[in-house]
Amino acid sequence: MRLSTQWLYQQSVSTMLNQQSALASTQNQVSTGKRINVASDDPAGAGQVLSLNHVIAANDQFTGNINSASNRLSTEQTVLSSVGNLYDSARSMAIQGINGSLSNSDRAGMATQLGQMRDQLVQLANASDSSGAALFAGTSTTTAPFVKDAAGAVGYVGTDTVQQASIGPGLKVPTSDAGSHLFMNIPAGNGSFAASAGNANTGTLVVGANGVTDPATWRAGNAASGGAYTITFAAGGNWTAADASGNPVLDSSGTPVSGTYQDGGSISFNGLTVAMTGTPASGDTVKLQSGGRQDVFTTLNNMIAALQGNGSNTQLANTLSRQIESLDQAKSSVTGAEVSVGGRLSTLNQQQTVYQDLKITYQQTLSNVQNVDVYTAIGNLSSQSAALQASQQTFAKINAMTLFNYIK
Repeated sequence: MRLSTQWLYQQSVSTMLNQQSALASTQNQVSTGKRINVASDDPAGAGQVLSLNHVIAANDQFTGNINSASNRLSTEQTVLSSVGNLYDSARSMAIQGINGSLSNSDRAGMATQLGQMRDQLVQLANASDSSGAALFAGTSTTTAPFVKDAAGAVGYVGTDTVQQASIGPGLKVPTSDAGSHLFMNIPAGNGSFAASAGNANTGTLVVGANGVTDPATWRAGNAASGGAYTITFAAGGNWTAADASGNPVLDSSGTPVSGTYQDGGSISFNGLTVAMTGTPASGDTVKLQSGGRQDVFTTLNNMIAALQGNGSNTQLANTLSRQIESLDQAKSSVTGAEVSVGGRLSTLNQQQTVYQDLKITYQQTLSNVQNVDVYTAIGNLSSQSAALQASQQTFAKINAMTLFNYIK
């Protein structure tokens, strides 16, 4: 086979160009530490690198969301703890206010302290996170959610929905609690019904602890009564009960419920029990109402008004006892929120640990696909450089060879 000088020339040039390209690629790998710098280096591997980078970026975004949510919920947890302590202080003061030996000036001083607690509660309810967003405003975080007027009444201007953080594909966690649920829509009384002595009572009857003793009977009787009862006393402590329409409350046999109350005793019917102290006068009443709601600011304002009202010890005891019940319901609301926040923080911590472990795995996989073995690359660089030099020297000799050199 005849090999032309031109073919040898082109073949040598092509070989050197390929070697120069391979050497440049290896030099780039050594300088960057990466095996894949452009998609043409390894199309399949480049696609895997792109996919892994997307996964790692999403992982980092979820981790950032978790950190922000954790900071916000930790702040809320601290505020809720302060609110619970304030409720405990207000409750202790209300119990102290029932003491019949206190003077009007003593009670006026207590009312002033309760007013300060109410204002402090407004500040706590308007607390913000580290970014300045209101904690308890729902999705309306740019304005203070609770506004107090000149009379001391507090209104809510936030929303009922809450912010949520995306911490995973299809996984969201609430990062706050709406103030309407925590501070405003609090069940009145014992949570099932509120029992209160009639305003026109002339005896010394004080309504004490009360509650539902038979839930099934209570639900059935409450539905039939329209959610309200009135207990009316006659001479000698005899009592009867009527429903919201004024009809007598009947027992399971169809007989109107009635009985005789004695000081320190209780009255029970339709699955509920109301304990009382004192002696009722003829015509005195106790009203029971279910389904009521009362915000905690109104509860504190009612306590303040009762302590400033200079009413009788019986009236004061009845008013403060009912407000203590409402305050206990508010405390239950806060306690429930604290438990919920703790559960959400636990979920965030667990999810963060998962992402930390996944990130290590993803980065190791990315390194295996994308990064170069530096020692191997340096060895390849050395051998490729030597091969290129040999090709260049060979080309120089071949390029100088002609027929005249042979004849000579």
